[in-house]
Parts: sequence; structure tokens; C-alpha cells
Amino acid sequence: MNKKAVRAWIMYDWANSAYATTVLAAVLPIFYSSVAADGLPKNTAASYLAYTHAIGMALVALLSPLLGAVSDLSGKKTSLLTCFSLLGMAATAGFALVERGDWLIASTLLVLSTIGFAGSNSFYDSMLPDLVPSEKRDEISAKGYAAGYVGGGLLLAVNLVMIQMPSVLGLSDSLAGTRLAFISVGLWWLVFALPIMRRVPNLPRQSKENLNAAGYMRAGVQRIAGTYRDIRRYPQLFKLIAAFWFYNDGINTIILMATIYGATIGIGTSDLILALLITQFVGFPSTLLLGKAAGRLGAKRTLIISLLVYVLIVALGFGMTKAVHFYALAILVGLVQGGSQSISRAMLSDLMPAHRTGELFGFVNITSKFSSIFGPFVFGLVGQLTGSQRLGILSLILFFGLGIAILLKVNVEQGKKDSLVKTEPGSYGLKSDTDGAEGFVS
Repeated sequence: MNKKAVRAWIMYDWANSAYATTVLAAVLPIFYSSVAADGLPKNTAASYLAYTHAIGMALVALLSPLLGAVSDLSGKKTSLLTCFSLLGMAATAGFALVERGDWLIASTLLVLSTIGFAGSNSFYDSMLPDLVPSEKRDEISAKGYAAGYVGGGLLLAVNLVMIQMPSVLGLSDSLAGTRLAFISVGLWWLVFALPIMRRVPNLPRQSKENLNAAGYMRAGVQRIAGTYRDIRRYPQLFKLIAAFWFYNDGINTIILMATIYGATIGIGTSDLILALLITQFVGFPSTLLLGKAAGRLGAKRTLIISLLVYVLIVALGFGMTKAVHFYALAILVGLVQGGSQSISRAMLSDLMPAHRTGELFGFVNITSKFSSIFGPFVFGLVGQLTGSQRLGILSLILFFGLGIAILLKVNVEQGKKDSLVKTEPGSYGLKSDTDGAEGFVS
């Protein structure tokens, strides 16, 4: 194991988590509502942002088969990660140029930055099995998550100073601080991504065929179809994946829409950003504690408890009226957000055949991107049709309810037994030196 390359891999989570915290969760939703969508009704602005997220995720989902095939067969993971990262960085810094009423420009930049962020993550995830032996992957993956929480939280704290105390930095007002915050995220992402760009080399080409874009797309689609046919041999795993589609969509929608929802009902900018900063630092120890709880109570039971907390969060969010309520909800999210994701990944690993984890995690990664379209879309549609974002947030109970209902039907012990049955990966119609799906891990 190349320790320098592994440290560089961990550092990339530190780098791009600034985008997830400052842009997706904290600053951009407020900026979009108050500046980019200036002149639009608040409910309309929130719905437009939700639709933009849905469009971005739809494009990422459509690109995912292509990205997966290119990642695995060309071996150029680092080069492709660099290209998509630079797209994300440039689009993020571009928010600083958005003027009042430029909601269409802001939406376009958000779609581009989403493609850059999610696309680079697909290559980043797939590097883990290339860099780390199987017995150390859980440890290294957890370190990446931890680095992301801390790195994203630190820059968000700095961004909070820029926005709430602009005079300290010689800035004219909070809007100038917000624009500088976007630029700082792009620079932070770039600086801390340099190690992975420099220290993780591209891999040798796996495919013996000279494929063009259409060939890679065909390979990716064949992979998904073949995996879907094969996955039915593991009914407990398939049920777990189906549950994950629903509840993960609910979690992602809360992350994306919580801040603009709070702004819509009148909570101040400083309270919104500070509450989300608290979420980051609550999330770090809580993720570790929930992992220990899963060892004692069982992963399935602990995951269901965490999802029930999300149902409570949605219900309390529906009735939220004051900043103190948003702080309470931010703490609750911090308690379960990282743990629910970590436990989900561990459960999926337990129910997957050991020799097919790369292929099956790739399937989960791609299909969950398709499912992630619906949460923001339903949130925006319900809010726009009813004129109430409160009903939009309440609609997320459907996603958590369906996820929990399916999860209750998963027999974990039987799923572990099923995973011991030896099966061979499906053929993707390509000549390659190794299994074309190996190495694509979420």
C-alpha cells in the first residue's frame, strides 16, 4: 500500500467536502433565494432550486454508466478526476459573478458544479480498491469520511466569518463575503486536490479494444443490465438496495433543501449557517458512536432507529417557526447523518459476495443517482402546487416510510448466507484483462 497515495486519497475528501457543506448545504441556498432569485416569490425560488438539483442529478445519473466504464476500462481515473474536479471548481467560483435576478445563470452553474462534483467522486470512489487492500478499506474509507467532516466544517466556519463579519476582512458587506466564500471553496478544493492529482498515477489500460464514447456507454449499460439480472440471485441484498434508494433520497433532499426551507420560513442567514456548522462537528463523533451502537444492537436495528429520527426531523421541520428549532433539527441531523450512511455501506458489504463487491457497489452507486432525482423534484413540485414549502418538506416522510418498510423485510442473516454462494460476474461483451466492474466502489 502506497501510504503517500492513500493520504492523498483521504485528503481529497477534505478538499471537495467544502463544496458539499458551503455550496450545497449552507451558503448557496440562501444566496439563490435572496440574490439569484431576487424578484421571485420565496416558494417559487425554493421550487426552482429543487428542480435544479433534480436536473443536475438526472444528468449525473445518465453520465454514470459512461463514467463507470471509462473509469474501469481506460485506467485514466486520476486524469478524469482532475478534469471533472476542475469543472466543479470553476463553476463554484463562478457563483461569485451572479447578480440579482440571475437565477437561470445560478441554476446553470449549479448543474455544472454538480456534474463536476459527482463525476469526480465516481472516479475518487473507484480508486479505493486500487490503493487499499480489502482488510484496510473500511478503516481508510472511515478516515476519508472523517476528513471530509472536519475539512468541510473548518472552511464553513471561515465562510461564516466572511458573511457575518465582513468588515473584519475588509469587505464591504455580507454579499461581498458570500461571493468571496464561493471563490474560497473553489480554491480550497483545488489546493487540497493537488496531492491526489500528483501522487495517484493512472492505471494500465484494462480493455484490449479501442473504445470511443459510444463504446464506453454501451459497456456501462451492459454492465448495469447484467448486474441487474444477476442481483436477483441475492433477494435480501436486492431488498436492502431498494430500501436504500428510498431513504437515501430522503436524506439527500434534507441536506440539499434544509437551508432554503429555513430561509423561506424566515430564519436568518447567520442562524442557518451556524446551525449547519454545528451539524458538521456533531456528525464526526456521532458517526463513530453509531458505528459502535450497530455492533451492540445490530446494524439493521440501529439503521432503522436512525431513519425514525429522520422521520421525527421531517415532522418537527413541518412545524418549525424559530431559529432555535432549526438548531435543534441541525443537531438531530448531525446525530444520524454520517452513521446512517456508514451503517448502510457496512450492511451492503455484508450482503454482497466478497468477489463481486466492486461490481455490486457500482450498481448501487449508479442506480441511487437515478433515485436521487425524485426527492428534490417531489419537494419542489409539492411546494409549488400547494404554495407551501412546509408541505414540501412533509412529503419526504413518504421516502423514509417506504425505505423503513422495505428494510424491515430484509433478513440480514439469510442475506449473509446467500452471499457465500459462488457466482460469476456477467459478461459485458468486452475483452479485458480483469473483470470490467472491479474497482468501482461507492
